[in-house]
Amino acid sequence: MDRLQRQLSFILEIDKLKSILRQTILINRTRRENSAEHSWHLAVMANLLAEYATEPVDVAKVTRMVLVHDIVEVDAGDTFAYDTVGLASKKDREQQAAERIFGLLPREQGTELRELWEEFEAEQTPEAQFANALDRLEPCLLNANTEGGTWKEHTPSLDKVMERMKPVKLYMPQVWPVVQKIIDGAVASGWVKA
Repeated sequence: MDRLQRQLSFILEIDKLKSILRQTILINRTRRENSAEHSWHLAVMANLLAEYATEPVDVAKVTRMVLVHDIVEVDAGDTFAYDTVGLASKKDREQQAAERIFGLLPREQGTELRELWEEFEAEQTPEAQFANALDRLEPCLLNANTEGGTWKEHTPSLDKVMERMKPVKLYMPQVWPVVQKIIDGAVASGWVKA
């Protein structure tokens, strides 16, 4: 029963991810997306776009990885991609969150999910590289389809956007021309500073 209680505690704890708002605006523009929706969206994308990964990937593993990649935001919050102050402490905040949240589970399950999270963060395996590319692609697509979305709101510089989108260029090169066109359009529209 203790095992089940720990699993249920974790399940209830991660419900909080539904209230962690990201900067990204939904395509219908009614509100910002939450971290749980973002993770779900990436899981669907992983299953649809695996053919564009530079190397063959274990789609089931990528799906599990993107479903847990933002769980630490329950404690650490979502750090906006271009928030230099928040990014400075992000790693420490997320490590502490990982310790607590994955620690709610029975040991072997907590270890397995934490290892998936750490693999995503390290971006060294084909699965993690593809997952990171998806994590960059999704908000790019939403920005492009909301008249600039967060780009319009924060007007990041082109060099920062290009650095942020690098995983797509490296790990989904067939998709890169579409992203480059989106970025070029964002610059032309004034949403991204040249």
